[in-house]
Amino acid sequence: MPSGIAFLERAAVALILTVAALNPAPARADDEFPFGLEMTLDVSRQPGSKRIPTLEIGDAGEAILELWCKAGKGQFSVAGNTVIFVPGPLEDRSCPPARAQADDELVAALSEAATWKRQGDFVTFIGTKTLRYRINTN
Repeated sequence: MPSGIAFLERAAVALILTVAALNPAPARADDEFPFGLEMTLDVSRQPGSKRIPTLEIGDAGEAILELWCKAGKGQFSVAGNTVIFVPGPLEDRSCPPARAQADDELVAALSEAATWKRQGDFVTFIGTKTLRYRINTN
């Protein structure tokens, strides 16, 4: 017959394994840069469009941008609260002029961002214009 201590040890291990299985995502501190996550710009939809720009930043800083109309790639470099974004070429998808201009302005604002901060599920890029993104948690 197992002792009470051995039973409690096995129960604790089972509990830890159960919690780990139910939460497979790696733990991330609320103040870490959101490498490996996708974010959506915290703005309303443009009239006549269902799209809202998204930004996916890989673990090595590689970025995939889905804008109002255009799409592209880029690279983020982060040191502390300092951020540098270098955009790559954008794919032009025969955008209406207003959306094409909004896309170009968004990429320019990301490129001009010098610092960033994270508050819970929101990441803010701060430069000549402040851009706020919500981390997609679904």
